[in-house]
Order: sequence, then C-alpha cells, then structure tokens
Amino acid sequence: MKKTMLYILGIIGLLVVVLIITLFFMSPGKPKQFLDANGNKLKNSISEKLFLDINGSKQGMFIKSKNLDNPVILYLHGGMPVYFLTEKYPTHLEDNFTIVWWDQRNCGISYSSGSSQNKATIEQLVDDTIVLTKYLLERFNKKKIYLMGHSGGTFLGAYVIDKVPELYEAYIGMAQMSDQFLSEKLACNYILNKYTEMNNKKMVERFEKFSFDDQNKIPIEYLKMRDDAMHELGIGTMRKMKNVATDLFLPSLYFSEYSLSDKYHLWAGKSKFGISQNWEKMARTNLIETKNYFKIPVYFFHGLYDYTCSYELTKKYFDEIKAPIKGFYTFDQSAHSPLFEEPEKINKILINDIKNLRTDLADKN
Repeated sequence: MKKTMLYILGIIGLLVVVLIITLFFMSPGKPKQFLDANGNKLKNSISEKLFLDINGSKQGMFIKSKNLDNPVILYLHGGMPVYFLTEKYPTHLEDNFTIVWWDQRNCGISYSSGSSQNKATIEQLVDDTIVLTKYLLERFNKKKIYLMGHSGGTFLGAYVIDKVPELYEAYIGMAQMSDQFLSEKLACNYILNKYTEMNNKKMVERFEKFSFDDQNKIPIEYLKMRDDAMHELGIGTMRKMKNVATDLFLPSLYFSEYSLSDKYHLWAGKSKFGISQNWEKMARTNLIETKNYFKIPVYFFHGLYDYTCSYELTKKYFDEIKAPIKGFYTFDQSAHSPLFEEPEKINKILINDIKNLRTDLADKN
C-alpha cells in the first residue's frame, strides 16, 4: 500500500514538473512583431512590452500598431487585464490605431506581491492614467488621444475625462457602468426568472434568497455565484463563453507574450483584489447622477445581452449625458465584451464615426 502511494505521488510530481517545463517553453514573454510579405518587421510598426515608473509604481503595458502615424487609443481594462484574449479573439485595433493595453496598478504585469498590499484608490488610478496619457502624447507626438474603457475601466474613464477632458479626442465606454447596485439587482432578478422558466429548482432556491433591500450592500454570496450563472445563461463575459476555466484561464496560460511570472501575476492580482480594487466605491456610486456632463464626445458600445453592466441602465445613463457629441451603439450579438464578440462592427464604427467625430452608425432611437 505504501509503495503504491509513493508511486502515485511520484507520477503526480512528474506531471507537475512536465507541466511547469511546458508552460515555461510556452511563455517566452516577448510580443510578436508585425511582419511584411518577406518576413521582415513591418515598416513603422510597433509591438512592444514596456514598463514605466508611474507615480512611484512600476507598471506594464503592451503597445501594438501597424503604423505609428495612426491615432492612439489608451485601453482601460475592467476587473482584470484582457490583452491575452486578443490571441483567441483578435480585435484588429492595431490595423488602424496605436492601441495601448495598459495593466493598471496592482493588476496583471503591473502586479507585485511586494508592493500591492493596499488597493489603489480611484484617485490614484486617475492620476496614473493622466501621467501615462501625457507620456503617450509626447512619445507619439499627438495633441490628443482616444480613451477606451471596458466594464470597471469605464468607471475610471468617467472620472478621467471629467478631470482632464483636454487630453482626449473622445471617450469610448464599452459595457459602461452606470448604477452598479441597481444593475446587480436587475441581473439577480433576470437570473432568477430564467432559472424559474427552466424549472431549475436548485438554482431558483439559491437565487431567491438574495435580498437587495440594503441600498449600500450587494449580497456577498450572490457575487460568488453570479459569474457562473451568467456564463451558463449567456449573459456573462461573452455571449458564447460558458466556462471561466476553459475560456479565460486556459487562454491566459497559452498566451506566449506573457512570461511565466506574468501569468502568475495576472491571476495573483485577480485573486487578491477580486472583482475590482474599487468595487465598494463602484457599487455605491450612481454615475447617472454624479458624472453626466462631459466636455468631449462620448460614445457607448453595449452588448444587448450584457447583465454584468446593465444594458437598460446604460441607455438611461446615456440619455442623461450632456456632451458635444454622443452616440450609443447596440451590439445585438454580444454580452459584456463587444470588442471580442463583434470586432468587425467595432472597427467600422471607430473608423467611420469616432475618428471623424460623427454618429452616422449610432442607434437611431
């Protein structure tokens, strides 16, 4: 019996070693260059992994562009950086823009176990964004850049353009946050109704016990369960994404532009800070009431099936916004991530409307 157990432990140990070695060779951590027809680096292109000291914190980013003369987009991620998803779900943003995939303080390749004991405040993240924006303006010789936020990144984005609108041509809010407390309540009701329709008594019993009567508190147990339910019902990260392990975790492990330590830091940061570093503030802030006047053009991209950030509430938010130009774009094949679900449509809108500060392709109603 003892020999059998030792044999099993030996096999497990060997498999672990093989897995680590495999991951090591799959993780060179170098960005892939853009090549011409002859296999040479594409002229005037950039594919760079860069670390900067931003307000005393070492922060990383990937900068991708097939032509450095193109306009610059600074991408603000939500609960975790998502650049690794571009391998499985190409966005093609680099074809017409210089796209900066920045990993915010304490997140992804900007995470450090030695310096991330405290959550970054929204004020810190705003200041970090401003410093990085000024760096990009100088480096790429631009008067202004575009700011694109996704999910939790849109909360940050609203604060940034409110504080320093002069730095940006326009703001693009994808899965824009609005009133997150009410959004979670609507999501819970939707999930409960769908499971009731499906006669899934087990899930009905679990979700009907959650109460949103306390306006300052989203049930913790609900937050632990809602992601799996959302993915099962097609209203989570993506319409067709059903499993976080196979559709998020594994693609991050396979991503060759991350080193082994990058992959560790991506999930260590996510594990440490959960939904978002500023989740408590997000949950109790109603942007519809507090951030509704902007001095630059504002564009919202929203998936029809998004219940992570309510489509219905974001439309309400959009109606309240006053801005020089504003456009709302519905993505009827998407849930929470139109950029990865309908990239063709995204790029068409960016090129035809947003680069020209127009709203020709926006929803008409």
